[in-house]
Amino acid sequence: MRRETGLFGISLFLLVAFPLNAAPARTEPQLSNLRFLRDFAETRGFMLGRPTKALPTPDGKAVLFLRSEARVPKLQLYEFDVATGQTRVLLTPEQVLQGAEERLSPEEKARRERMRVSVGGFTDFQLSQDGSRILLSLSGKLYLVLRATGEAQSLNTSLGTLIDPKFAPNGQSVAYVLDHDVFVFDLRTQTERRVTTGGTDTFRHGLAEFVAQEEMDRFSGYWWSPDSKSIAYEESDHEGVEVWHVADAAKPDVAPYPSYYPRPGKNNVKVRLGVIAVDGGDTVWIQWDRERYPYLTSVVWDRFGPLTLAVQSRDQREVVLLAADPVSGRTTTLLTERDAAWVSVRQDVPHWLAEERGFLWASEKAAGWQLEWRSRSGELRQVLVPAGAGFQSLLEVQANSREVFFTARPDPTQSQLYRVSLDGTAPVALTHALGIHSASFGEGDAIFALTTATLSSMPQSTVQRPNGSRVGELPSLAEAPPFIPRVELTQVGAGAGFYAALVRPQNFDKRRRYPVIVNVYGGPLPPSASGMVTASMARWLMAQWLADQGFIVVSIDGRGSPGRDHGWERAIGKHFGSVPLEDQVAGLQALGQKYRELDLKRVGIYGWSFGGYLSALGVLRRPDVFQAAVAGAPPSDWLDYDTHYTERYLGMPDTDAAAYREGSLLTYAGGLKRPLLLIHGTGDDNVYFRHTLKLADALFRAGKEFELLPLSSMTHMTPDPMVTERLYSRIATFFQSHLGRPTR
Repeated sequence: MRRETGLFGISLFLLVAFPLNAAPARTEPQLSNLRFLRDFAETRGFMLGRPTKALPTPDGKAVLFLRSEARVPKLQLYEFDVATGQTRVLLTPEQVLQGAEERLSPEEKARRERMRVSVGGFTDFQLSQDGSRILLSLSGKLYLVLRATGEAQSLNTSLGTLIDPKFAPNGQSVAYVLDHDVFVFDLRTQTERRVTTGGTDTFRHGLAEFVAQEEMDRFSGYWWSPDSKSIAYEESDHEGVEVWHVADAAKPDVAPYPSYYPRPGKNNVKVRLGVIAVDGGDTVWIQWDRERYPYLTSVVWDRFGPLTLAVQSRDQREVVLLAADPVSGRTTTLLTERDAAWVSVRQDVPHWLAEERGFLWASEKAAGWQLEWRSRSGELRQVLVPAGAGFQSLLEVQANSREVFFTARPDPTQSQLYRVSLDGTAPVALTHALGIHSASFGEGDAIFALTTATLSSMPQSTVQRPNGSRVGELPSLAEAPPFIPRVELTQVGAGAGFYAALVRPQNFDKRRRYPVIVNVYGGPLPPSASGMVTASMARWLMAQWLADQGFIVVSIDGRGSPGRDHGWERAIGKHFGSVPLEDQVAGLQALGQKYRELDLKRVGIYGWSFGGYLSALGVLRRPDVFQAAVAGAPPSDWLDYDTHYTERYLGMPDTDAAAYREGSLLTYAGGLKRPLLLIHGTGDDNVYFRHTLKLADALFRAGKEFELLPLSSMTHMTPDPMVTERLYSRIATFFQSHLGRPTR
């Protein structure tokens, strides 16, 4: 589960009425600046039109990137010329489709859902190793683009569901997955070859299974060998895994879409890794103890190291890094990570180094993430970034300069770019402004693309040299927001305290007391993720509009949020129903002591996904603190969520039944005393609509009043612009009705 960044959906309002339970007197709602809602929705939070997926070419002479128009969610391919600073269009979807509509298969829609991609057009691209050609997919077909001329050639592949295309390292072939098998297209002969055989919906070849995509950030299921002669591929056996169906009640003529969905304590997908020559032959299966380590968390096969895989135990307390012999299938253990709670998985390591120098690894053994340099056999050589320095993500290692680029957090609200040398020098900060900084690198060492966002600026992408000098800016077509959010970041509470944020109305009057809305996520996140409280203007735009309706909006990062120490993140384990909520209450009370303008007798709470769960939990367990809640897509019963996420934090249902009972919203349904609005997409294939239906049924049987807003046909992501406007209006009026207006 990953935090969602917005509440969107297409809605059918339904009020379920039962005997009233001490609801506060309602106030007639009055909304202002509705134009902002329309602009925010149509520009996707003023993010459309900004460069994305920037990739420098190997020669350092250009940067490729994707960009849409300011209000058209369809990405086009561009090239920025380093020498002239000019940008040109390389290819548009319209040139390729020639008037036809873009069509996506159900499989591609599901893959984009896992990747949280909601725009159309060219959503990704591949650059050949020499930088001369670009590989794109659109509407189920592959296109090869010559950079020099912009000429696009359609590859004559077989018809079917085509997923995850990749250049071979030598640039002479392209691989992809077609109807559950891996294929290779020879660009010289213009012929297609099936590499694997026997793939079916149950036995899939080359595709990452659901939990790998949703919970491990691993979206691919096959990997080219460095010499372009072989492919390592995942075989995922779904036999015995529960099949859940996503049905659209609004379209009864459309058959439900089946999905293998492993739930806690039940059968998982069985995964193994094989290596096969692209010109034919038998598969060599890589050997490891798959009973003890059923999860394949990551695979790396590059020119500097062996075929390397990380595997994880079902209880997620062990991760083993293995080097594999692709000829015999035998493996050698490089290292083992163990943790009494769980070992977090990452996709940025291992990173093999040139000249037989070993590899880089990230470990949490020292009570915080540290970046390590290890020998080829796995022994620790040097700690490059020690625990306590806030290491976040490894970005790049430049072979010639021996310099390592990474992001780290001086505190959890920001992310800065750093450089450290393998020669032993201390890390050097390349960015300094309070904000979120990220970078993307290509095959060469000459340039990189830096994206910076601060509390007073939207994301801006520039081209930089490793010495810190600026080359130019990737041009944006995005519209500017009409205001800079009035946000204050702070730290409150005893001991380690909580990082928190307050957004006050633009017409804030310090003599008044304001009802409070807590915008919450509150759940655990991957190591590289940011919490809710971040120094980024885009994060607070909608919060500012909501504050302008007569509230102060606050967010609090409690235990379980990233960017703190090991114990902070592990405290949430087996205590979903208590620790996250306790921290929101403690942080809220600490804010109330510091800021007189917060009226803690009138507090609402809202969020999406885990934030929706925590919002509902707030009014169910702490009605003395929270007077109203909006719960979007809440996982109400953790027995109905997926294995890898849920078992990591709550254990197995047969041995940790108490943790599941404590964490279930159904346990507390009979205690509802405050207004609750439930929102859920009926087509959600991550947190299924079943969750909200089960909670609604439990509330109904307990005789409780609540409101239910089904989002017809919507998934966990629902980016319809009209609905964005209507939905946030609905949330604002709900809180105005139940919390009232500012008072003297």
